[in-house]
Amino acid sequence: MMGFLFNQKECQELQYLLRRELEELLLDLGDKRIDGMIRMAMEERYTTVFKMYGRLASPTELAKYVRNKTSHTVH
Repeated sequence: MMGFLFNQKECQELQYLLRRELEELLLDLGDKRIDGMIRMAMEERYTTVFKMYGRLASPTELAKYVRNKTSHTVH
């Protein structure tokens, strides 16, 4: 485990970066053409980034990036 000290501006920048990454991952995970190992790796990455964002964001902000359970099932 690592610890970091960020000032307010750095926290805002980190939140911005994490939000953009979550948006990209959600968009890509919605693409039905992506499957198999790539999808699994993207889902793992989404989980990691979501947990990181959860440490900085309010519950209201975090709720915007919660995945719909039915949207990530592989057919």
